[in-house]
Amino acid sequence: MSGGSGGGSSAPGRFADYFVICGLDTETGLEPDELSALCQYIQASKSRDGASRFISSATEGENFDQTPLRRTFKSKVLARYPENVEWNPFDQDAVGMLCMPKGLAFKTQADSREPQFHSFIITREDGSRTFGFSLTFFEEVTSKQICSAMQTLYHMHNAEYDILHTPPTNDKDSCSSAGDCNGTSISKLQRFNSYDISRDTLYVSKCICLITPMSFMKACKKVLEQLHQAVTSPQPPPLPLESYIYNILYEVPLPPAGRSLKFSGVYGPIICQRPSTNELPLFDFPVKEVFELLGVENVVQLFTCALLEFQILLYSQHYQRLMTVAETITALMFPFQWQHVYVPILPASLLHFLDAPVPYLMGLHSNGLDDRSKLELPQEANLCFVDVDNHFIELPEDLPQFPNKLEFVQEISEILTAFGIPPEGNLHYSESASKMKSLRACDLVSDKRNGNVAGSPLNSYELLKENETIARLQALVKRTGVSLEKLEVREETSSKKDLKIQCDEEEFQIYQLNIQIREIFANRFTQMFADYEVFVIQPSQDKESWFTNREQMQNFDKASFLSDQPEPYLPFLSRFLETQMFASFIDNKIMCHDEDDKDPVLRVFDSRVDKIRLLNVRTPTLRTSMYQKCTTIDEAGESDFCIKPKEWGGSSSEINAEDQTEQEAVIAKCNVKYIQEARNLGSTIRQPKLSNLSPSVIAQTNWKFVEGLLKECRNKTKRMLVEKMGREAVELGHGEVNITGVEENTLIASLCDLLERIWSHGLQVKQGKSALWSHLLHYLENRQRKTTSGSFSTSGILLDSERRKSDTSPGMSPLRISLVQDMRHIQNISEIKTDVGKARAWVRLSMEKKLLSRHLKQLLSDHELTKKLYKRYAFLRCDDEKEQFLYHLLSFNAVDYFCFTNVFTTILIPYHILIVPSKKLGGSMFTANPWICISGELGETGVLQVPRNILEMTFECQNLGKLTTVQIGHDNSGLYAKWLVEYVMVRNEITGHTYKFPCGRWLGKGMDDGSLERVLVGELLTSNTEVDERQCRTPPLQQSPSMIRRLVAISPNNKPKLNTGQIQEAIGEAVNGIVKHFHKPEKERGSLTLLLCGESGLVSALEQVFQHGFKSPRLFKNVFIWDFLEKAQTYYETLEQNEMVPEENWQTRARDFCRFITAINNNPRNIGKDGKFQMLVCLGARDHLLHHWIALLADCPITAQMYEDIALIKDHTLVNSLIRVLQTLQEFNITLEASLVKGIDI
Repeated sequence: MSGGSGGGSSAPGRFADYFVICGLDTETGLEPDELSALCQYIQASKSRDGASRFISSATEGENFDQTPLRRTFKSKVLARYPENVEWNPFDQDAVGMLCMPKGLAFKTQADSREPQFHSFIITREDGSRTFGFSLTFFEEVTSKQICSAMQTLYHMHNAEYDILHTPPTNDKDSCSSAGDCNGTSISKLQRFNSYDISRDTLYVSKCICLITPMSFMKACKKVLEQLHQAVTSPQPPPLPLESYIYNILYEVPLPPAGRSLKFSGVYGPIICQRPSTNELPLFDFPVKEVFELLGVENVVQLFTCALLEFQILLYSQHYQRLMTVAETITALMFPFQWQHVYVPILPASLLHFLDAPVPYLMGLHSNGLDDRSKLELPQEANLCFVDVDNHFIELPEDLPQFPNKLEFVQEISEILTAFGIPPEGNLHYSESASKMKSLRACDLVSDKRNGNVAGSPLNSYELLKENETIARLQALVKRTGVSLEKLEVREETSSKKDLKIQCDEEEFQIYQLNIQIREIFANRFTQMFADYEVFVIQPSQDKESWFTNREQMQNFDKASFLSDQPEPYLPFLSRFLETQMFASFIDNKIMCHDEDDKDPVLRVFDSRVDKIRLLNVRTPTLRTSMYQKCTTIDEAGESDFCIKPKEWGGSSSEINAEDQTEQEAVIAKCNVKYIQEARNLGSTIRQPKLSNLSPSVIAQTNWKFVEGLLKECRNKTKRMLVEKMGREAVELGHGEVNITGVEENTLIASLCDLLERIWSHGLQVKQGKSALWSHLLHYLENRQRKTTSGSFSTSGILLDSERRKSDTSPGMSPLRISLVQDMRHIQNISEIKTDVGKARAWVRLSMEKKLLSRHLKQLLSDHELTKKLYKRYAFLRCDDEKEQFLYHLLSFNAVDYFCFTNVFTTILIPYHILIVPSKKLGGSMFTANPWICISGELGETGVLQVPRNILEMTFECQNLGKLTTVQIGHDNSGLYAKWLVEYVMVRNEITGHTYKFPCGRWLGKGMDDGSLERVLVGELLTSNTEVDERQCRTPPLQQSPSMIRRLVAISPNNKPKLNTGQIQEAIGEAVNGIVKHFHKPEKERGSLTLLLCGESGLVSALEQVFQHGFKSPRLFKNVFIWDFLEKAQTYYETLEQNEMVPEENWQTRARDFCRFITAINNNPRNIGKDGKFQMLVCLGARDHLLHHWIALLADCPITAQMYEDIALIKDHTLVNSLIRVLQTLQEFNITLEASLVKGIDI
């Protein structure tokens, strides 16, 4: 957004809108700046309380800071020209605060009084910006009243100081023996900071400032420096100063796009250049300085934080550094624009604004004395803290890596090295160095001793002559009136001119570096988003109604875009696609259909994307993570700096009228754009109201925050639900369903960030990095205190003792719902080390248990605690908003999340098992020893022995993930080794997920199908499922757990018979389920076992095929499908021996079939006949043989004997369609769970 245009629709393209003077108003005298003084006082008292061990040094230091010369006094806007311009109304409070963010400063002749330049930004409600440039210098105080007021303040201060700080005598002795009591004795302090009206000259800060619609930083700096030089120099300037100011305000226009402008300053020409509409937007700050201060690694990390819209706090003693870093980071984001609070210089009186629970990019002035530990920040869970002066950056937890970060850093480092800048930054970029830099060219020129800084005057010219950039340099240097060709080497003048060449060369180098670094950054986005247009969802309705329903609409097909991306990019990209800046970028794209009304930034980006496409001619879906370096650096360098002299208006500032109107049209268009963007973004706060802050203004700002948080919560929950609800959501018309694991994780992480921001809004005292976890710990402490004192609140007991309906299964004691218990689970996980991590894990666990809203409600029901921890205006103390917020969170209970189980895969989890045998048939007489083995998506337990008489146990093992199967069996020992099991229940004791594995079959020799072990397929019980009411079965299960097989023999009509249509439908659905499974991204696939062996799985469907028309056997003789298959096998084997084999193809199929049947029969496991059939189907699916076998069996004479004529297997048309359906499984690589094929090695 750097270089954005000013507001208003009728702005004439003037270079500057206002010239302002700020300083001491002698009428009102010395007014203390209460708010910033209060902030300083609070900081001081905090560091005193915190560091009681160092109390003496702390108090001395703080009083040292608070002597009258060091106090802050209010500065006023003393004058401004013109009074007002309609296209940019003058904001007196904002300009006053930002010109002199710390108020007035007083010094005496003993202090250094270097002029300081800094720039600033004023962001309006609609997001448009105005730029300010101010030069602060010191002038002598001439008012006698002010001098005597300062003297009086000193008398008072010294009197107080003596009372407070006269140390006892024994201390004095110990002090002198220790040498130099903390380096500053009291007398020294008083000497350094005293003011004596008879002896000292008093100086006060004053500032001159330009307010401009565009950010021509270098030009404005030169204008102000030349004006200041004119004021302070003994000789008067060539013309009256007013004429220069009038010229810059009324006569110098903005250069049109793609043009340069040269106009006269007081002592020399001033040049500024504006990029054309097909170049990167205007940016006039030195990128070089940012890399020197922070180093490449830190810059890239800071850049990543900004892209993901974390809160960013810059910290430096220099206002201009804060501004340079902030503007550089936002400029490097091209084509994206920072959409949130943007205050690169936060005035001292607005420190409370750091409490803002929204993403922000702010700059905080440090006094150079306090270190980071003294800085109390309201929230740090998602804060990126950058100590600019000390080359230090503190990152938020779990920050994803920028794609191809290593190669990216390498590419930037190569460019920096070419320009002589160490990539790790200039660690010694110290005060003296920066002071050297701030020496102005004109000082050097006027000072003969420094004229030859670079050695003899000729050397640098010789060097330049060799240099291939000489042509460009000549163009550049011509502007300053020096001709390189006719350089006469005359001693006095050449040293000055040579210096001019040097100055210009340095400026040229800075400019070139800016271009090259920006090109590299822009290239990353053009590569990453080369195909973005394909995924933009164009609205079907007109713009007006699209605006109205903007929040409900999806504007970008995120899932499809992400599925195209290389795996390593996903953690970053999935979060980036959720940001406001990305949403606004796509909104802009949707709004600008035709080239003419395109946002300039978008136009430049799209043209670059088109170029990349031409270069890479590749299919839009084919993605590689190969790093592609920036190739546009050279052309950009040339086009951006070779300015043709004819495009300049000599030393005057005339630009013809045609250009002027074209210029106005461009600006008007930009403004319309901004207004649209403002409508688009709703009521996000971009900058605090910079006014003299009354409590009502602060309250109003906080109220806006509360409303913003609530709105964000509503949008987040809605987005997460729409993504999660899948099928139903699609039917309701919410776009395509396709949520990936990465995306789900991203959404949950952003919900955690939102909760942290809500919990840190309006905190009284900050403790730990996570405000939410800190609140939970306080709550836990309170509960423990109440428990020990015995005064329990009844509500707590009620909540804790409530039981879940889902847990009312017979025999399994229900889990308690307990906020405290869930906290303890998290505290027991040794893998989670930090408070922020614990808070996030607790949120994930609560979401998985569908208790998030309920737990938070309980946490906030302790009103005393909330009052103690939060200020009155905090979100958590606004009752209506808090209720609505909890209500939004309640909607998560409609969907199943596994966001805890799937993330903490290595932790130990206690599981509770319950086996329920049939009550009817002698379960109590069972003599064998049962065992069980549980499998999940992440692993299996191995065989666990179960106590025979209890049939219930709890054990601990590494997270199994979602549970899929249970193998259950016994060792067939004792007199009565027959066991009829109804079902098995397994519960995860941390998440409360309970799985039911229905059985309803006998385990015992000579019973049922003679099986001693079975593989049961489970399903997760949802909270509304009453366990006993569900009829679920694991094929080949039957419906009633009593002795079904015997009943089948007597009366086959008891079993629900399906007709051929229903059977075909069942097969179709089973195969369809498997096909869909493989069409999901690998990480999102559920359990394949369920699709094969579950209630309506493939095994069950094929069982129906083979049972259709099966001839009913004689009385009391069980016949199973497996018996039929064995007979078929015998038939084919005899055929082989008699060598009566038709064709070769057929022979191979028959051999395969026989080989599989034999292998399964030779399996040492006692899995029974139905278990064997299940195993055969699974192996056939794995090896893509099922359709061959069906064809084989349909033609087999055994089929004719064992099936009636109406049987499906005898109907050729139906068999052919069945074969076609099964053939669709051929393209999938089916991997079977170990439990299904144990003991088989085919």
